Amino acid sequence: MKKESFIKPDPANWLKKFHYSTPIKVRYCETDMLGHVNNVSYFMYFEQGRIEYFENLGLFGSMFGGEKVAVVADLECQYLAQMYRSDKVNLHVRVASIGRSSLDVEYAVVVEEQLKAAGRGAIVLIDTASGKSTPITEEVCEVIAAFEKEGLNGL
Repeated sequence: MKKESFIKPDPANWLKKFHYSTPIKVRYCETDMLGHVNNVSYFMYFEQGRIEYFENLGLFGSMFGGEKVAVVADLECQYLAQMYRSDKVNLHVRVASIGRSSLDVEYAVVVEEQLKAAGRGAIVLIDTASGKSTPITEEVCEVIAAFEKEGLNGL
């Protein structure tokens, strides 16, 4: 069964929606015997990029600590082309939509302007005392919306 792609309308225009990126240094331990980046490594890159994205916006404390924490609810990766340890990888991260207590985050793994992999996932803000979802504050929504400017759904 073929899954519908979230890379819309096409890779080039989808990449234009991203306003944040960070370089990723591929480590030897993240590759297989043939030198390809192992499939699980992409998820580590997504995590690194997600944390750096929220740090860049000054929202890390609001999303990842104290009485409220953001947890990954689902995460997927579409592998489009092989990557190797020597590749100069750039990871693009963006919030694609904001819900009441969740954010849909998208990831683009790029080497020399070629899209190598794409990811998406939902993170949910959880109240640590109750273990239940809790609303994202208006302040957090405003900061993300101001940064993303366009292409943000759910506000």
